[in-house]
Amino acid sequence: MFKDRESFKHEYVDKLIKSEGVLLEEATQWNKYVALVGLLRETVISYQAIAKKHEVAAKQVYYFSMEFLMGRLLKYYLINLGIEDLVRVGLNDLGIDLYDLLEQEKDPGLGNGGLGRLAACFMDSMAFLGINGHGNGIRYKYGMFDQRIINGYQHEVADDWLSKGFPWETRKPDQAVVVKFKGNVQVEVLEGKLQFKHENYEPVIAMPYDVPIMSYQNTATINTLRLWSAEPVPLELDLESFNRGEFQSVSRSTVESISYVLYPDDSSQTGKELRLKQEYFFVAAGLGSIVRTFKEKKVPWSDFTRWVAIHINDTHPTLCIPELMRIFIDEEGLAWEEAWKITVNTISFTNHTILPEALESWPIAMFRNFLPRIFMIVEEIERRFLETLHQRFPGEEKLILKTRIFCDGQVNMANLAVIGCSSINGVAALHTNILVQQTFKEFHRIFGYKFNNKTNGVNHRRFLLAANPSLSRLITESIGPSWIEDWSQLKNLQAFQQDRSFLKQLSAVKHRNKLQLIHLIKEKQDIILDPFSLFDVQVKRIHAYKRQLLNVLKIMHLYNLLQDNPSSLNQSYTFILGGKAAPGYYYAKTVIKLIHALARKLRQDPLAEQYLTVVFLENFNVSVGEIVYPAADVSEQISTASKEASGTGNMKFMMNGAVTLGTLDGANVEILDSVGQENMFVFGLNAQEVLRYYERQNYRSWDIYQANPEVHRVVDQLINGFFNEEQSEEFRMIYDSLLLYNDEFFVLHDFAAYIDAFKKLREAHMHQEKWNQMSLINIANSGKFSSDRAIREYGEAIWKV
Repeated sequence: MFKDRESFKHEYVDKLIKSEGVLLEEATQWNKYVALVGLLRETVISYQAIAKKHEVAAKQVYYFSMEFLMGRLLKYYLINLGIEDLVRVGLNDLGIDLYDLLEQEKDPGLGNGGLGRLAACFMDSMAFLGINGHGNGIRYKYGMFDQRIINGYQHEVADDWLSKGFPWETRKPDQAVVVKFKGNVQVEVLEGKLQFKHENYEPVIAMPYDVPIMSYQNTATINTLRLWSAEPVPLELDLESFNRGEFQSVSRSTVESISYVLYPDDSSQTGKELRLKQEYFFVAAGLGSIVRTFKEKKVPWSDFTRWVAIHINDTHPTLCIPELMRIFIDEEGLAWEEAWKITVNTISFTNHTILPEALESWPIAMFRNFLPRIFMIVEEIERRFLETLHQRFPGEEKLILKTRIFCDGQVNMANLAVIGCSSINGVAALHTNILVQQTFKEFHRIFGYKFNNKTNGVNHRRFLLAANPSLSRLITESIGPSWIEDWSQLKNLQAFQQDRSFLKQLSAVKHRNKLQLIHLIKEKQDIILDPFSLFDVQVKRIHAYKRQLLNVLKIMHLYNLLQDNPSSLNQSYTFILGGKAAPGYYYAKTVIKLIHALARKLRQDPLAEQYLTVVFLENFNVSVGEIVYPAADVSEQISTASKEASGTGNMKFMMNGAVTLGTLDGANVEILDSVGQENMFVFGLNAQEVLRYYERQNYRSWDIYQANPEVHRVVDQLINGFFNEEQSEEFRMIYDSLLLYNDEFFVLHDFAAYIDAFKKLREAHMHQEKWNQMSLINIANSGKFSSDRAIREYGEAIWKV
């Protein structure tokens, strides 16, 4: 590491010349940024090499995930290395503003939402806690998409985040793996054993790109995020195999499309096929690399579980199970029973949803065509599983039907994951209860010992220390710096609950953070906000069950109150929403249009403009979130109870002092347990009540619409010209979802309770000192939602590290 700022300046200028080939005075901002990243990356990699040299043999954890939403790395790594101030001053001496270099960095397009952000937090905490944990994912050429709002409509444009390269990564051609698709499998008996030979396959080169993962001031454990890119096989690589007809050439575009984009639209056959290929591609590549590394140890296969733990993040990497079996049986000659024992004991599974559409399945014909050998292995897994079931549960046909892998022409990935893993965990206490009592009820009877809960967590060093430096300084001045490494120390903030000086400083921090968000919104969208307004924020993926619609109807109701009685609102409210709708999700896109229509109507009304402002944040991502979370007064967490597995945005807001307005869904339940009902605003149906409605099918949204005049009014305003005639027809889809299709997510049922909870919140916010106390209690009790706590639980109970 640099001894002082003079040594930094010397090394930096030298790096600029050697890596970018330019002198300082000729360098562009991008040149300067790349040189700084290169200098840090080399420093981190050198620490990694030293750590490996002195490393005592330790178990390795491999975390497979379709998403790793890392966010920008430069500022965070400067903080982790403890050199942010040194580098800032050194660059300033050279006439360079560090802020300008930070702005050169694009958010890596490696994820979409909570799943990917969780994976990134877990990677950080593994490194911080000294767990040898490595990510396995796909190096998408394009992110999901960049969201552009044109006339209130979402438009998707390519997120070309790699257009200038990604200077944090290192290409590793010597670690490439060949992945095989399609073809046919020849079966023969040699020396009394079945042998399986995959022929006429379509080969794809999986090229690894490694990103070093370092956490806060821990240079002893530098982990790796390995991202796989699809490349065609050069014929000269294996001309003899080609001539023997063992594989067929595939066009470059067909191959490269595998790692082009996150979550290709699977509404078409071609899109489904591409998603299946993606999932097998990174699974086969990752396992091929893992097995190759293990074999270097020259220890027996029976020790595999002692040295390796493989974790699959949701159902996308479930093919780890049959692929590991294929490697063990076809390539290493293990018997089925031994291979199965090792596989099950090595792999663990986190389930992130109870939504049926998110529990993946594949058409049998497609699965067999693209993955012929894997299909045979899955067939055998099910055959043996059913044989055992018939012995243990004779005559229980319903249980057997519910737990089959092959059913209704589909290959059920969730069922395969439960059968083939040693541990299945939910991500919040409520979610896990629903899994064992509803979603996987039959499996819980069979494998009760496998199920457990591991409530999600977020990286408090990124989302508090790095994202909110003003609050971090206040906390450190008050209780010391130990909270940065030990999340439990945040509890000590409760001692300041009656300290008026501290509470005023806390309020001042919130005000400064609001000014930062106001600056961003003015710069990006040319909208000027009032920093003294209450900032009510809902930022997350746009989805019916997350109920952005309920939030919109609330704002329409407040507008109606104002029209009926201009003195009904006595303070200003700013409602900030953001998030992406999936490209093919027309309903969610219509909700985005509704938000913009309401924002426009409020801007055009001089009275409403004084009290109510709606802003939709275009292209919400991690970097924007790091500005939004610290500025929020209110965290909207209003999903239909039982639908949100956990949520992690709720934790980020809480850490930054926002007060939650929410349902008893996901981790909201545990937030309530932590802060108490006096420091949170809870409303609506609970999970048991929602599930009971679904079971009995006795909910009637029409009855609520007829009985509640306020509900009647806002629902009618969707189609009665309240916006304009053209939009009234456009919003009929939303109107019909509430009345014609009986309000699947109980928006109308919870409306009155939501309005009542918001009224109590409005009243509480009028008493600033009391509000600041609520904010403080949320911060002080947020530590348990650190990913450090979550990863310690995974490490001890599941991975055995």
